[in-house]
Parts: sequence; structure tokens; C-alpha cells
Amino acid sequence: MQKTFIGPHLRRLRLERGETQAQMGKALGISTSYVNLLEKNERSVSAAVMLRLFETYGVDWRDIAEDEDTTVLADLRATVQDPLFDSRRPDLAQLRAAQVHSPELVACFLQLHRAYLAATDRLLSVTDASREDGDGLLASSPEAVVHDYFRRKRNHFAELETAAETFCEGLCIAPDDLYPALKARLRDRLGLMVRVVPVDDLRQGLREHDESRREILLSEGLDHPNRVFQLVHVAGLMEQRATLDALLEQSGITDPQGLSRCRVELANYFAAAVLMPYDRFLAEARASKYDFDHLAIRFGVSFEQACHRATTLQRSGAQGVPFFFLRIDKAGNVTKRFNATDFHLAEHGGACPRLDVHTSFRTPGRIVPQFVEMPDSSQFFVFSRTVDRPTFTRHSQDLRLAVAMGCAIEHAAEIGYSEGLTGARVTPIGINCRICPRASCDQRAHQAAILATPVDERRRGATRYET
Repeated sequence: MQKTFIGPHLRRLRLERGETQAQMGKALGISTSYVNLLEKNERSVSAAVMLRLFETYGVDWRDIAEDEDTTVLADLRATVQDPLFDSRRPDLAQLRAAQVHSPELVACFLQLHRAYLAATDRLLSVTDASREDGDGLLASSPEAVVHDYFRRKRNHFAELETAAETFCEGLCIAPDDLYPALKARLRDRLGLMVRVVPVDDLRQGLREHDESRREILLSEGLDHPNRVFQLVHVAGLMEQRATLDALLEQSGITDPQGLSRCRVELANYFAAAVLMPYDRFLAEARASKYDFDHLAIRFGVSFEQACHRATTLQRSGAQGVPFFFLRIDKAGNVTKRFNATDFHLAEHGGACPRLDVHTSFRTPGRIVPQFVEMPDSSQFFVFSRTVDRPTFTRHSQDLRLAVAMGCAIEHAAEIGYSEGLTGARVTPIGINCRICPRASCDQRAHQAAILATPVDERRRGATRYET
């Protein structure tokens, strides 16, 4: 028969009643020394004593011990699965012993771990500028504030999808005739002329709206898909002003710079929705198993634009694979991010060096697939590829970036890039080094912001932060 220990409960009951061990022993008909042994969990409680506890104090310890102990043990077992304890994870027998002999210490341990998780979560939410207290841990950039708004919307704006469908119905033209049709639309509806100008005229910019001359200037450095995209973007800014204003009002963004940034991103969303109509793009994506080179060719857009569009396919009843999108430069800086998943994307500092988006620079233009696992044990399928930016002169060559697309691992079978990877190694990664708890990672570039391991001068670990 399993022994039952009630030490901390018994001591708490005695102190609440203001009794000494002698007084409780007299009330229960047992010795003072036996009360002391029970409180220290050095003796299990007998059925007779448990019955007298009920008769004297009205407390049935059997129910409490069974329900509470089971729950606490389950919490303990879940907690020690945290990667923090990889090197010193207690076994089940040790957990049971701690629960029996030091239940208050166990409670403190669980409380401390919950506080650690809360601190980590706050670091992950450091970009949230709309907290009730109005004070984030770090100042949020306009891009971060916009990202938070898009993520709250699951990166899907039904209003812009509807506006894009209306826009397309008004054109009724073949895709290869879209560029001249857009120029005519801007001229006839908005009185704007479109002119392609030398690179030097725009000071290495890509597009400029000259309001005084009623002109849209496009750099000759833009390729055809990007010229089309820029014209739809401008049409969206002008024709969908009321829709954009309403969405900005809903965003909760008050900073002028953040509002401007958000308006641009919403117009980009609109342009993508026009060029890649929702139903057709989703059907083609599913049929091709999300072959983004194929999608780019089919819809006359760039690889990166097709990736952007895939992150927005979250219409209720017609959802695509929920993706996150991450773009980095050669120094590892995150330059753009969109997210329709639970994956936490880095904002401050670079992305995790174990994410193969960094190694894709070694094989330009080729897809690099990878299975990854976050510190909370969630797993994702990620594929990366380089993309090229417009080159203006011989002095601005190799303006290469890398993009990564990822989804929860249960969606991997829907992605063609995962074929042939059954049984592939899963790479443990983090968000970035400053908040990643993987102390033994040989790619660590910074000391962790929380729960940092003290440096042992007698030992050199895989990095100077781990001993």
C-alpha cells in the first residue's frame, strides 16, 4: 500500500489553529514526538490518524493528498523537461522524494520557473508598445510595432482582399498587358503620368511620386515585376485611402513614423493581393506544393513577393499553410519579417546562427531545407534561399539577401521542399543568443539575458559563455 505523507499540510493546519505540537498531539491522541515526525515527513500517516484529523479538524487529507500531489508531480515532470535542465535532469524517483520531503521547496521551484517563463515571454514581447503600463523594456522600432499589428491580425486583412478583388475586376486584362494597363489607369483615374528615369535621377531610389508634376518616377534599375508592383502600390495608396485609414485606426499605432510605416506595408499587402488573387494563388500553391519559383513565374512576380503572399493566406474556411517569413542580410540582421504562426521571430539582434538561412549565402539561388526545434520543444520546417536586390552600378554589386519561410512541422508534408527529408536531423535553435536558454550551444555569441551560467575560471567550455 502506498504511504501517505502530509507533513507540510499538518504543520500549516497547526499554525493556523495557533496550536503547539503538544496541543495537536493531545487533540489527536498521539504523542508530541509523533506529531513532530509527521510534520517532518519522517513518518507516513496512518488511516486511524487521518480519521481523527477529520473528526477533530474537519479535514480529509486523503482527498487533498491524492489530487494535489498528482497535479504537482505532473507540473514537476513538465518543468524539468526545459532545456535549462538538460545537464542535470532529476529522475522520477528524485521528483517524488522532493515532493514528499520538501513540498514547500517544490512549490517555490515551480513558482520560480513560472516567473522565468514570464520573464522570457516579456522579452519576446519587448516590441509591444501598447502595454497598459505604457512602458516596454526597450524602445520599439516602427517596424516592430507594425509587425506586432500584422501578427495580431494573423497577417491577413479581409478588407484589403476585398478591395483587391474589386480592383482586378476593373482591369479585366491579361497578365502580360498589366503594366501598360496600370499606366493608363493611373493617368485616366488619378491624373498621374508614369515615367522610367535613369538611376542617377532618383539618387539610387526605386520610386518617387512627384506631386508638383503629377508624375510617378520609376528607376530603370527596377525589373519588370517590380515596376508592376510599384504601380499597383501607388494605386493602392491613392484609391484605397479610406480603407487604409480605417485599418490604421484599428491598429492602435499613434507614433507618426509607425503610422507611415504601417501605411506602406498595408499598401504592399494590397499590391500583392492584386497581382496574386487569393483563390487562384492558393489553388496554384496547393497544386505545386508551394513551389515558389513556379508561383513567381505563373503570377509574374518575384520569388520574394510570392513568399510574402503565402504568409497572408489565412482566410477563414480557405486557409493555406500558416507560414512565417524572415529576411536577413549578410551580417545576419533581420530586415523584414511576417508571421502567421506561433514561431517567435527575432527583432533585436540577429537570428539564430543555427538557422540555415545564414548558410544559404554559400549556395545562391538554391533552396536549403531544415527541420528545427525551439527551446519550448515546438518544431518547424524551414526552407531558405537567397534573393538579389536591384544593382545600380558596378560599385553596388552582390546586393544579396536571404529569405526563410517556415511552418509548423505537421504541415511539412504539404511542402514540396520537404520531400526526401524523412528522418532528417532536427536542429535545436533559439530566437537569438540574448534570450536563448541553450547554455551549451557552440554558436552562442552573447551571454543569455536571464539565467546566465556563472563563468568557471577552471574550465573552458564550447564558447567563452559556457563552462
